Amino acid sequence: MPAIDPKRAPRIVADWLDRTRPMIEDDLGRRLPADKDDDPGRLREAMRYATLGGGKRLRPCLVLAACEAAGGSARAALPAAAAIELLHAYTLVHDDLPALDNDDERRGRPTVHKAFGEDMAILTGDALLTAAFAALAELDNGAAAAVRVLGKRAGTFELLAGQARDLELAKQPRALTIAELEVIHAGKTGALFAASAELGAIAAAIDSSLCQRFGDYGLALGIAFQHADDADDAEHTDMAREAAARRSRRSERAASFAAELGGAGDLLLAFARWIGGIDA
Repeated sequence: MPAIDPKRAPRIVADWLDRTRPMIEDDLGRRLPADKDDDPGRLREAMRYATLGGGKRLRPCLVLAACEAAGGSARAALPAAAAIELLHAYTLVHDDLPALDNDDERRGRPTVHKAFGEDMAILTGDALLTAAFAALAELDNGAAAAVRVLGKRAGTFELLAGQARDLELAKQPRALTIAELEVIHAGKTGALFAASAELGAIAAAIDSSLCQRFGDYGLALGIAFQHADDADDAEHTDMAREAAARRSRRSERAASFAAELGGAGDLLLAFARWIGGIDA
């Protein structure tokens, strides 16, 4: 059973996921065009296939949770939640391509390039990325700040840098230190978790310095999540013990921030302890 399994989440987290995932699914379905009469190359169909084909939706749910913890409403943060999931879907479509990870299956179905062709998979990723930033324009609070945050987190110094480091390592394999591994994890996974929490705080219109602390919370959470995912996939087994300790420490760091928020941070606290395996 996966380490991060919503079925084993603490009750407060499981209830939150059950309540917010339908909101997210409905919003994504509304944003992604379904008209097949004017769909050159089946581009719109591929966008829906890539985005609506399942997944835990942890990142967009975290956006909504962070917004409420910061004193806002979950619905106010829906455009930011959609942006995160659309951008996440784009990364998966492109990561699966033969030039990168060369995966034939994702979530029990053929990957986008297998179902629609490599050319349309490239365009599908491009379209999802474009749609992500367009969604942020709908925020009532902090649209410009949200664009800056997502551009930074998903850009050349974080998410894409993590992918580039991973590709470089694949071409020239070598032993990694745990610190080097966490730099990759911070880019490939942590960046979008950080953006999720920070965008939720921005949507709540709180002080920018506190928004950054929400981002730090998400980054710690994302690195812990990737350590758990590595354990599930039996990757980096030579560092398994140290990675497990790092997973716990990262989640405790996130939990410490959530505890500072008092009762408003209860959900974020439970989320952090769950990701860290502390309540498992």
